[in-house]
Amino acid sequence: MECAYFRDDLCSSCPSIETAYTAQVQAKQEHARALLANYPQLQWLDPVTSAEAGFRNKAKLVVGGSAKNPTLGIVDYRTGASTDLGECPLYMEPIQAAIPVLRELIQRADLTPYDIPNRRGELKNILVTASAAGELMVRFVLRSKKLLVPIRRQMGWLQERLPNLAVLSVNLLREPVARVEGDEEIILSERQTLPMQVNDLTLHLRPQSFFQTNTKVAEAMYAQGREWVREVAPRSLWDLYCGVGGFALHAASVMDGGSVTGIEISAEAVASAQRTVAEYGLEGVDFSAQDAPEFAVSSGAVPQMLVVNPPRRGIGESLCAWIEGSGIDRVVYSSCNAVTLAKDLERMPSYAPVQGRVLDMFPHTDHYEVMTLLKRG
Repeated sequence: MECAYFRDDLCSSCPSIETAYTAQVQAKQEHARALLANYPQLQWLDPVTSAEAGFRNKAKLVVGGSAKNPTLGIVDYRTGASTDLGECPLYMEPIQAAIPVLRELIQRADLTPYDIPNRRGELKNILVTASAAGELMVRFVLRSKKLLVPIRRQMGWLQERLPNLAVLSVNLLREPVARVEGDEEIILSERQTLPMQVNDLTLHLRPQSFFQTNTKVAEAMYAQGREWVREVAPRSLWDLYCGVGGFALHAASVMDGGSVTGIEISAEAVASAQRTVAEYGLEGVDFSAQDAPEFAVSSGAVPQMLVVNPPRRGIGESLCAWIEGSGIDRVVYSSCNAVTLAKDLERMPSYAPVQGRVLDMFPHTDHYEVMTLLKRG
């Protein structure tokens, strides 16, 4: 695949973009197989591939330049030099179509971009998320509330130019730190969640909720998890690091009255999951905003089946030790970092992966998702 930004050395986010896509997927499969080579009984399922372009449902746009001539893309945090990536081929079409409108909004409302080296200005980032239906969530990350009024004044114009705009908010990142967003969110639109259709479920995404960046591959990931749950047929299941409830809600749809518990540290994500539960009228499905390892270790209970989908650092020693001593027969471990997956498996010698699958969540990079079904030996 060709990309002008990569060709001209303007962006290096996709180091493998000029490598044939089939070769990319093969390399990821080989990497995962090598890391888990000590498990001869592991059966590898066919990999899940992605579209090569137009797959990314979220854009994290650093705002640079000036209010009259803004750039939306990336920035060198040392020098403050910015590069506009408004035509990045990875973004879904609704995001690509929205970027020129957002650039015009900055000009109309005189929204001064934040100058990183000099720590001046207000508008730091714009975060845009698109649903499969084409609706948008747009979030302005600001240094302070100074630009709230100008943004509010332009809401009518913005809605007219972007009729697919569902959620509009302002996020406050007051500190001069290299973070994408802060902790405080001010929702400006009437709607507070972006509906995300995933397989036969509609999940709800609040502004500060995490969701996988590749919707189509996420659908395959949740479908695979649901199939493993269907095969095991547990009466109780925990989904740790559950996010907005993707695995838990897919599992609940095939458990025929069993209990499902989702644990996630983000209160925003839990609120999103709880809305889905209420919308579908699901019984026996509960979500709670807690630290996943602390919940498991202190709960005094054990589910028949466990799903873990941790961040890149993995589940860590304490949760590995708890699982090792739990007696749970089946564990689904979905990982975005196969290296930490392999390390965690070494900490749980009573478990071995019996099925595995590579899912190319992040084309043109070295990163990928890998799912394993673990069986207690």
